[in-house]
This record gives sequence, C-alpha cells and structure tokens, in this order.
Amino acid sequence: MHFTDNDPSFIRSIIEGQLIAFQNDDAEAAFAFASPAIQTQFKTPAMFMQMVKTSYKPVYRPRSVIFEEMTIIEGFLTQLVLFLSTEGVPVRALYMMEKQPDSSWKINGCFLVPVERNTLF
Repeated sequence: MHFTDNDPSFIRSIIEGQLIAFQNDDAEAAFAFASPAIQTQFKTPAMFMQMVKTSYKPVYRPRSVIFEEMTIIEGFLTQLVLFLSTEGVPVRALYMMEKQPDSSWKINGCFLVPVERNTLF
C-alpha cells in the first residue's frame, strides 16, 4: 500500500470533518466523507445518518475523541480512534480508509471494538 507522509493528517481531517457533520446533524456532509461503496450501500444521506444514530451512538455523539495510531488491517490503512460515549463508556473505532483515484481519502467502513477500561492507561 502506497501512501505519503501527508496522508495521516489528511485522513485525520476526513474523520474530524465527518464527526463535525454528525454534531451538526448534517447528513449530506457526513455522507460525502464515505467511500463510493458505503454510499452505494446506504443509498441516501438520510439512510446513512439513521444508521449512524442507531448503531454508532459513541461516534454520533461522543463525549471525547482521541486519535490513536494508524495501522494496516486487511489491506486497508486504518485509523484507530478512541471514543468516550455520553455515558462514559470507552469504545475504539477502526476507520478503514480508501484512497480514491484522485488521491483523496474516503471512509470505507468503521468498526466499533469494546475497550477494557484497565487497558486505557
């Protein structure tokens, strides 16, 4: 996988942009950060936003966000992000990123993984 030294900051800005869109309930903007495959899967910004509200509450309305390391998982450049839910429950999100033909990055999936509280520090 080829990526440049600037890609990590671009990737972080993509994820931050989507999180801001969620905070503003801006379905169109949030949907725009998703890869073509994700957009095809959810069809409309409204359907995408409903899925996030239902299945990704810590991402939709986090109490706090900490960007962790970047790694390769199943061939995808993956940004790990630690979220604290509004209820104070930690969860790690694995953001699978996909480089587009124009060299921009899009989010090609997000998987939530429970975090053991004693492994945070």
